[in-house]
Amino acid sequence: MEPGCDLETVYREHGPTLWRSLYAYTGGRRDVADDAVAEAFARALAAPDRIRDPLPWLYRVAYRIAAAEMKRERSRGQMTDTAAEAPSETPLDVLTALRRLSPMQCAAAYLHYQADRPVVEVARLLGTSTAAVKVHLFRARKRLRTLLEENDDD
Repeated sequence: MEPGCDLETVYREHGPTLWRSLYAYTGGRRDVADDAVAEAFARALAAPDRIRDPLPWLYRVAYRIAAAEMKRERSRGQMTDTAAEAPSETPLDVLTALRRLSPMQCAAAYLHYQADRPVVEVARLLGTSTAAVKVHLFRARKRLRTLLEENDDD
């Protein structure tokens, strides 16, 4: 990890935004968001010398953990919809639609539109290029439009 980089400071400053982005990605699953953030920080604490830039690393690891848990639950048929129980600023249909995006599309969309981060910062957080973030945002908007229009038809 870079000298002078303190995981406690990263947690205090960026942990809530990371958690909210995972909460949106998982469709309102507080338990999965909690576990993914905790596990990502635990892994960072266990191997700080392997991490060059902690924030993008934490985002990637946390999203992979959440995606793996959601996939595991779907494969076992255990997917529960706790989003209906959890209060959120984001409507339930949007949370459900976000769950159907790829992790990168969801992360880019949440960070850019909900957390109000510029594309350059989203790229840094996700460890990718600004061009890739723009592609993820374009595809996310297109997919969300389709998904939300399907919900309106129901």
